[in-house]
Amino acid sequence: MNERQQARRPGGRSARVGAEVHQAVTDLISERGYGNFTVGEVSARAGVADSSIYRRWGSLETLLTDVALTRLNAQSPMPDTGSLAGDLRTYAANVAREITGPDGLAVVRLAVALSSSGQQGLQAGDELRAVRMRQLQAMLDRARERGEHPPDAFSVLDHILAPMYIRVLFGMVPLAPDYVDGLVDRLL
Repeated sequence: MNERQQARRPGGRSARVGAEVHQAVTDLISERGYGNFTVGEVSARAGVADSSIYRRWGSLETLLTDVALTRLNAQSPMPDTGSLAGDLRTYAANVAREITGPDGLAVVRLAVALSSSGQQGLQAGDELRAVRMRQLQAMLDRARERGEHPPDAFSVLDHILAPMYIRVLFGMVPLAPDYVDGLVDRLL
């Protein structure tokens, strides 16, 4: 097998470049906001050629969508504590920590901006919501299997996640543990 036929290793240079480009996008959104930078600025910040970005993502919009989906889908694994109340408290605390963390606001703003930026952004938003709803539903189904009476996934979204996201978007942070637990208590 010659060098060109060797399979790509997971990780390695490709993963490193992807991570550096994603971080550059997140940093630029934090500093300048959505739509206020170019592929050239991302490539300079990440230390890669802009041709590498175009070859891998094709456009700035595709790159932004990839960053949002990757960051938001990687967040908040669904806990399994043995009770619905415990699962919801742990999940809500994880989300609160992530959206108030160093890159949290930038990623939230990117997701919001993408949702109103044309067909690709709408598709990204649909995909993100579908992933989140499947995750929430799996947690709620586990609770039902244990004999609990869980709310529906939209109720979790409306009563726990939405208030936290609104507070972060409007700078009403930190999200204190008592506040987050109170959201769960009111839902249950």
